[in-house]
Amino acid sequence: MNRSTSLLQCRPEISSALFFDTMSPDERFQNKTLRPIIKMQSDLFVAVFKNYVAKHKNVFYGLSVEKQIHYIENAIHKDMKFRNSLKGMIIGQFTVEEYSFYISNSSALNKRMMNIVKERFISDIQLFQKDTVLEAI
Repeated sequence: MNRSTSLLQCRPEISSALFFDTMSPDERFQNKTLRPIIKMQSDLFVAVFKNYVAKHKNVFYGLSVEKQIHYIENAIHKDMKFRNSLKGMIIGQFTVEEYSFYISNSSALNKRMMNIVKERFISDIQLFQKDTVLEAI
């Protein structure tokens, strides 16, 4: 079995993902590739964010939910090292064909990726409570 087949087989199916003839290629890529990869990597993203918080002195845990959301947005949009790490976890799961498509419009697709990850972090905010802290490595 080759790498592409293996990667595609281990991705979860997202039953709510819809496909229409009128969809843009980027939107189709988002629903066919990005969402399944991000869902598959969900536990890893939670661990990575907990480690990020720990390395930043656990300030996150003392914030109100509104400020925690702002913290998540800042981490993803302004901390380039963290952002690039998240992107790498997604891009590393692409097939060669998917990567070829990605590089043709990486800027727009990066925005889509980071928005999906941000929304996942915000919807899973209860997973980032102090009693589930990962020690900084």
